Amino acid sequence: MSKVTLAHGAGGREMAELLEALIFHRVDEPLKKVEGGLGIDHPDDGALIPIGEGRFLVVSTDSYTVSPLFFPGGDIGKLAVCGSINDILMMGGIPVAMLDTIVVEEGLPMQTLNSIVDSMVETLRNEGVALIGGDFKVMPKGSVDKIVVTTTCIGVSENPIMDVNLEPGDRIIVSGCLGEHGATIMALQHGLEAEASLKSDVKPLTRLFKPLIEKYSKVVKAAGDPTRGGLSMLLNGWAKSTGFLIIVDEAKIPISKPVRKYSEMLGVDPLHLASEGVAVIATEAGYADEVLDFVRGLGFEDAMIIGEVVKGERFKGLVVARSEVGGLRVLEPPTGELVPRIC
Repeated sequence: MSKVTLAHGAGGREMAELLEALIFHRVDEPLKKVEGGLGIDHPDDGALIPIGEGRFLVVSTDSYTVSPLFFPGGDIGKLAVCGSINDILMMGGIPVAMLDTIVVEEGLPMQTLNSIVDSMVETLRNEGVALIGGDFKVMPKGSVDKIVVTTTCIGVSENPIMDVNLEPGDRIIVSGCLGEHGATIMALQHGLEAEASLKSDVKPLTRLFKPLIEKYSKVVKAAGDPTRGGLSMLLNGWAKSTGFLIIVDEAKIPISKPVRKYSEMLGVDPLHLASEGVAVIATEAGYADEVLDFVRGLGFEDAMIIGEVVKGERFKGLVVARSEVGGLRVLEPPTGELVPRIC
């Protein structure tokens, strides 16, 4: 690892190893979180800062550098806003405000910049999230590729969802078909003409999580959106942080025909592909069917229970996928330059 590669930013194994070597081991344990909260001591979708009376400030920040900037289903502006809003929701927070930083390459057409900002503001307006500050920079031509957007979202939670709360027996639910965003960007980057039915799933998950938090905050044990690295990276993160075994049934994982088609065409496991409008939810076993029906009733008809958490003695910290014919395989986190510049 003498030089940084694109794989280090792809959201897979190399990125996890780089963050551990570059950041996590350098920070002393007391500084990894605000006392009573959650930070890089247990990396999650965001951080928790206690603000008294059992409430928490939820904060998440992310940078977006997708190519192409505009794609079926959205653009980098919508992607940036939805991504940070969803990270707050996955922590059990209600988003209230956002800051943005936009770094632009000299020579970017003003029309392109206006379209991106229009998309950001429209999404914030629809979600009722205030834009309270930010920054704008211009770099000399060739110093940055077109535009990089960074968003920091702030929310409030009374019942935070923390992935470290996973326990054996918990069931895992996905809210919809996986890999739509990753497959769309992958097809475009390879110069393929995407089918009309293939488009990014980028959207805020507020209409799912606000009612879910209100009704089932006590039984939802963990939540995450499978962005870079897809479902396989998210589940491997859960397994590693808890030391439990996670078993998923591949036959029950919802993947659309176009995503399967393009994944097979390009030789990529669809479970490695990013989703930008899907949630992965772990619930207590006794409530899993009830929560699934509730999620479907909110309009997420493709939601499925796909697996469970197990206290494995021999296979701690692993994710195992059961095939349609009953065979088992270890679902490894993605590695290499799977789909660079995806989000």
